[in-house]
Amino acid sequence: MTPPAGAVLRVRVVPRASRTALGRDAAGGLRAHLTAPPVEGEANRALVALLADRLGVPKAAVTIAHGARGRQKTVRIADCTQEELERRLVAALASDVDKAGPRG
Repeated sequence: MTPPAGAVLRVRVVPRASRTALGRDAAGGLRAHLTAPPVEGEANRALVALLADRLGVPKAAVTIAHGARGRQKTVRIADCTQEELERRLVAALASDVDKAGPRG
């Protein structure tokens, strides 16, 4: 049996954050800050919407492959190569930095 086509992404989710943002943690891993609470799949839906928006893909192309009930998730982006995903992710992270503004 062959795995479904698409690229895979590992994301650490921070629910109930003060703002929705996509970034990197100190170790270089992907981190998604979501304002949604981790109740009844709200944070998962918010994660799918955030990734679809930032990566420029339809929500239907984003699925949580593993970790639906935990903070560490494996997400599959359908019809996208790993190289294309990396390019889109770099652009998405650069645009989030531009939007962040001063903190404090």
